[in-house]
Amino acid sequence: MSNITIKKGSHKGSRRSAIQKKILLLLYGGIALGLTRNPKQYFNIVSEIHKEWQSINRNSLNRAIHSLYKSKLVSTKDNRDGTLTLVLSKDGQILAITYDIENMEIKSPTQWDRKWRIVMFDVPEKFKKIRDTLRMHFKNMGFYEFQKSVFVHPYPCGKEIEYIMEFYQAQKYVRFIVAAEIDNALELKRHFHLT
Repeated sequence: MSNITIKKGSHKGSRRSAIQKKILLLLYGGIALGLTRNPKQYFNIVSEIHKEWQSINRNSLNRAIHSLYKSKLVSTKDNRDGTLTLVLSKDGQILAITYDIENMEIKSPTQWDRKWRIVMFDVPEKFKKIRDTLRMHFKNMGFYEFQKSVFVHPYPCGKEIEYIMEFYQAQKYVRFIVAAEIDNALELKRHFHLT
C-alpha cells in the first residue's frame, strides 16, 4: 500500500493484493474462516462460511490464503472436528493494522501542486451500506463534501481511493478526477487553509 499513511503504526512488507489485504482485515476484525486441508497441502474453504467471506471468489480466496500462509502472515489452528481455523500470526496482525482502512489519512505534502482531487460516486440504493461507508471514509480522510456524493481534496490521494474502491469492490460506482480549476476554489482554499 505504497504512499498510503495510516494513523496506527506501520509495517514494512511486500505489496499485497486487495484480496490478501481484505483477508488480513477480516481476520483482524475477528471474522473467522474455517478450512480443511487436502492432500496437496492446499487449503479448501469449508462449505458454511460467514457472509463477509462469500463476496470473495473461492479460487482467488484459496490462492490468497496459500500465499499469506507461505509468507507466515497467517497460520492455522486445528479443531477437534478435523477442520482448521485460519488465524493471524503476529506479523499478520501488525500488517493488518497498517491496512486498517478506518484509520487511513492523506499525507500533506510540503507544497501544494494547485490541483484538486475530486471523488464522485453513484452507488445503487440496494448497496446503500457501501454508499454510506464510502461517504464516512471520505469525511474521515478530510475531504470537503462538495455535493451529496462529490468530495474534494487538494492533496494526492489516488492510491488511497484505489484501495478503498478495491476493498469494497466499488470500482464501477466511483470516479476519481484530478482538476486544475474548480469554480468555488476560494471557499475550498479557505476550508483547507491554502494560499
